[in-house]
Amino acid sequence: MSVIVVANPKGGVGKSTLATNIAGYLASQGHPVLLGDADRQQSARLWLGLRPAAARPIGSWDVSADVIARPPRGASHVVLDTPAGLAGWRLGDVLKLADRIVVPLQPSVFDIFATREFLDQLTAHRASAQTPVGIVGMRVDPRTRAAEQLAHFVDSLDIPVLGTLRTTQNYLHLAAHGLTLFDVAPARVARDLEQWQGICQWLDAA
Repeated sequence: MSVIVVANPKGGVGKSTLATNIAGYLASQGHPVLLGDADRQQSARLWLGLRPAAARPIGSWDVSADVIARPPRGASHVVLDTPAGLAGWRLGDVLKLADRIVVPLQPSVFDIFATREFLDQLTAHRASAQTPVGIVGMRVDPRTRAAEQLAHFVDSLDIPVLGTLRTTQNYLHLAAHGLTLFDVAPARVARDLEQWQGICQWLDAA
């Protein structure tokens, strides 16, 4: 079983969007997948409740911000959407489970500073020493100065950037129906699927 943790202590960076689409990709590859939601907003759990019966199945892993135990057996891949403010013993519990950690990052100075501190915590935490970590840029417009600042920041890290995702209504429209990019005709979301190629390759190695 491979546990993929989507984590960033800052709220509103796109953790649930990333977690649900990662689960959708893994399900599209035929893997038995569970999705856990430890965020108090429970966005991923709500999304699961909207998922059509005809879509590829994604099971629910019951967790909370205070109790994150080992996932049940029966799935080859588990995706965990973590809460904002993840730190201390909660971070420690999550890192003990994680086989891979995906860190979503928006191109703003506030997100960059918060993420820098979080990445330092990951590096210092013994439980994550051998755990692969990858960064995904969220809502990135390459024409902006903010995108330049993001590129400069990630260039200073010894952590791979798996991809950068554009701002688009596709994620919102699909989420409203419990769907992901990987549940619809590829031609409909071709530009977005192209941005996911690096992320998918990294997940395939899990």
